[in-house]
Amino acid sequence: MDFAYDARTEQLRAELTDFLEQHVHPAEPVHAEQVAAAGDPWARPPVMAELKAEARKRGLWNLFLPDPRHGAGLTNLQYAPLAELTGRSPHLAPEAVNCAAPDTGNMELLAEFGSPEQQERWLRPLLEGEIRSAFCMTEPEVASSDATNIATRIVRDGDHYVVNGRKWWSSGAMDPACEIFVVMGKTDPGADRHRQQSMILVPRNTPGVTVRRGMTVFGYSDAPHGGHAEIDFTDVRVPAENLVGAEGAGFAIAQARLGPGRIHHCMRLVGMAERALELLCRRVTERVAFGRPLAEQGVVREWIAESRVRIEQARLLVLKTAWLMDTVGNKGAHTEIQAIKIATPAMAEWVIDKAVQAYGGAGVSQDTPLAALWAQARTLRLADGPDEVHRASLAKRELRRWSD
Repeated sequence: MDFAYDARTEQLRAELTDFLEQHVHPAEPVHAEQVAAAGDPWARPPVMAELKAEARKRGLWNLFLPDPRHGAGLTNLQYAPLAELTGRSPHLAPEAVNCAAPDTGNMELLAEFGSPEQQERWLRPLLEGEIRSAFCMTEPEVASSDATNIATRIVRDGDHYVVNGRKWWSSGAMDPACEIFVVMGKTDPGADRHRQQSMILVPRNTPGVTVRRGMTVFGYSDAPHGGHAEIDFTDVRVPAENLVGAEGAGFAIAQARLGPGRIHHCMRLVGMAERALELLCRRVTERVAFGRPLAEQGVVREWIAESRVRIEQARLLVLKTAWLMDTVGNKGAHTEIQAIKIATPAMAEWVIDKAVQAYGGAGVSQDTPLAALWAQARTLRLADGPDEVHRASLAKRELRRWSD
């Protein structure tokens, strides 16, 4: 069993590390200053365009897409350590290299299920980083952890579909550059429960689309990920050719989209935990309390040791999952995808929490990235399915092995 990265991965890791150190990390305070100066938490600061231009110049672009026609042609196993690096600056690095959610999932969806016309109209500008997109599945009036509950209606009317419903936590929708919404709704409520839903593309400027408000995440705008919005769709008419795939295929498309998205989140979470551990170690070697450095306190050393153990465990499980996705496909890696979705956010949340504790008041302030990192890690115990749903499904799958 060889745990070494191949030559291309090592080269890209070195190039991406240099990009992060030379450009992304120095841009973090600049980004915060520009957002504050704009007076709009969902504004697009100029520094992001500069980072994207630099990343493209370096060839660090669309690393997540395995199809060489659209992306870098990397396997999931090759991409994993690169996504981990972007997780060290999750609010800037993923978008800088055009590997940020929800665009990644929407690009994968369009690349796999979109018509040639849909790919030319929407996938191409997304791949170029010219526009951004939103994914509209979750609804405020139903328990959206069960996607079959979705109540938004998509009704055929001649050469059009008419969309009615309300969505929230629509990721990406607050970004001023967001031009297209991928909307999930029901086309046939009387069909089998997994064949009732469809996916449709709704341009943002379509009459009847109303972005009601932006949703904050533990008080944060989450703007670098495009923000999240509550949206009304009232008698929204779009051409029938905007349907993605066939009627009734929406649930299957959503599951296909969410699988890679879950592992991408987990890859970045490992990087978030690594950065938190680095900050923790730097802090405790510099601060003195009760007559000796914090690093000499037994409880602090326990935090550090346990953090390293948890990070390594999570990374190995993520890499195994990536390898399985490459070798036996997403369906064959279903158990491991659920396992990492349970384990990795909890790991990152724990490690970041210990770093916050080491920093004291500074850890919950805007003076370190730790509070924002913690908010994101905690949120990912809900996003793409809450822990409880994944645990229930994983247990059911495990029990099936022992049933007659």
